[in-house]
Amino acid sequence: MSAPRPRPAAAAAPAAEPRRASRPRPPPVATPRDGLVNLDRLLHAAQARVTHGLSPTALASLGFDWLVHLANSPGKLLSLQHKAAQDGFRLWLYALRRGLGVPAEPLVPADGDQARFDAPGWRVWPFDLLAQSFLIGEAWWQAATRGVRGVSAADERRLQFIAKQLLDPFSPANHPLTNPEVIERTVRERGVNLQRGFGFFLDDLLRELDGRPPAGVEAYVVGRDLAVTPGQVVFRNDLIELIQYAPRTPAVRPEPVLFVPAWIMKYYILDLAPGSSLVEHLVDAGFTVFMISWRNPTAADRDIAFDDYRRLGVMAALDAVQAITRADRIHLCGYCLGGTVAAIAAAAMARDRDQRLATLTLLAAQTDFSEAGELMMFIDESELAFLEDMMWDQGYLDAKQMAGTFKLLRADDLVWSRLVRQYLLGERDKVNELMAWNADATRMPARMHGEYLRTLFLDNRLSRGRYAVDGHALALSDIRAPIFAVGTETDHIAPWQSVYKIRLLADTEVTFVLTNGGHNAGIVSRPGHPSRAYRIMTMAAEDQYVPPDAWPPRATPHEGSWWPAWAAWLATRSSEPAPPPPLGAAAAGYPILEPAPGSYVLIP
Repeated sequence: MSAPRPRPAAAAAPAAEPRRASRPRPPPVATPRDGLVNLDRLLHAAQARVTHGLSPTALASLGFDWLVHLANSPGKLLSLQHKAAQDGFRLWLYALRRGLGVPAEPLVPADGDQARFDAPGWRVWPFDLLAQSFLIGEAWWQAATRGVRGVSAADERRLQFIAKQLLDPFSPANHPLTNPEVIERTVRERGVNLQRGFGFFLDDLLRELDGRPPAGVEAYVVGRDLAVTPGQVVFRNDLIELIQYAPRTPAVRPEPVLFVPAWIMKYYILDLAPGSSLVEHLVDAGFTVFMISWRNPTAADRDIAFDDYRRLGVMAALDAVQAITRADRIHLCGYCLGGTVAAIAAAAMARDRDQRLATLTLLAAQTDFSEAGELMMFIDESELAFLEDMMWDQGYLDAKQMAGTFKLLRADDLVWSRLVRQYLLGERDKVNELMAWNADATRMPARMHGEYLRTLFLDNRLSRGRYAVDGHALALSDIRAPIFAVGTETDHIAPWQSVYKIRLLADTEVTFVLTNGGHNAGIVSRPGHPSRAYRIMTMAAEDQYVPPDAWPPRATPHEGSWWPAWAAWLATRSSEPAPPPPLGAAAAGYPILEPAPGSYVLIP
């Protein structure tokens, strides 16, 4: 039985203005122009299905801008011609020396971004010549799209990114007849690897056409293998289920912890599996833990606003947590987009003199979007208008469309190397818990996602004090609760330098942690995991500002997971342990509804 959809709420307004008296206006009358505008939007939506949400107009405008500036730069053109001639001569000498069996240094040394050429076979003629030819051509195009006077820095980054995507299909690593690893494997296995790879390709194709998850994901079932920490659903509204986890210690800290996960994916990355669950770790450390589980929206939910996620999500959950535990203070923790809305809620509470927050924790969450990572390459007015038309037609942003964007950001790892490994070498990826969670994607309501991209990404209103809740602007500097912020070293979605900006925006004590790993793996950092490390430093509100590039040498390094450090930080900002509260509170209107993980997480 489908769940009722949320009631639309008023969109967040800009800074409040004095109201002017006005006469009621008659309802708008449809005109032929409305139909013509809708025709444009339908065309854009149809194009988006082919381009996976990337605006061809934005790409064409970008390319034309670069070409015009390049054509008007004869000095740059001459330098590129000189570089092409010089590189061609160097490549000819390299080919001659290698053909004669004489050692020669690579023209373009391999680095971390060129792991595709790390195998020993790429150092043997003629494959080394193929690799060097591609890399030297790639370097030329990077030079051609860099340093053109009149092209903005943002457009320059987009151009270099697009140039790399256009060149990648021609890499010798991606073709069976020019990849020495594939040739060696094919000879050794007499082509059986290609037979296996073709079978994998057909299986993946059929799964894509049928809408089934990737191979291997079926081994992980939510409620059986994932999201298994015992608990009960104690509250449900149109947008969330609230899970209260059962205590595991005879006494708990009186201040409960409320998790606000991102609604881009399902909540259970924070309760992944036994031993890899942050929820389990906190419960074992003696905390009462609550988790918001967002409902996966459909086209009928197109009018859910961004502020609904604060109002029906964070604030409704805070009310329930306080009613159930009778706690005066609550630890609020948000992850990714959930951290952004948690920070907005905290600022609104501070503005309204709501002092229920004991602390605020932000996990890979941004509050200033001026340097919001590689996703910013896709966000400008043209691209946003294109996305809005696509979502206007669908009612939501589809998970596959979001996944396509993330794959483009890491095409070497998520597209080409996977293609070679699975379809040419015949090696299936072994699915783990995190990969199974990643395949359980969600949709974004049209109105919410448009507001999020426009007000936060494009206009960056939150950091500028221009984001409004209930008609009044917010200031993150109003937050007085201590903040624990975590950034991850290789985060492509929320770069740690961007997460660190909370130190500039909040006028309170900030403890910042920088951990190794990426946006997901750096947060799912279970104790005992090999090769985990982090740096930590607490900065008082009155301390001098330390810029990001100077922060790592000053912070204290530690081996292992950052989870115990966070649990200890929460404990020092909590009261002495006391008997745990009951699960739910029927008398207060929060009865136990069903066991965790609940129903919303199972909605496909």
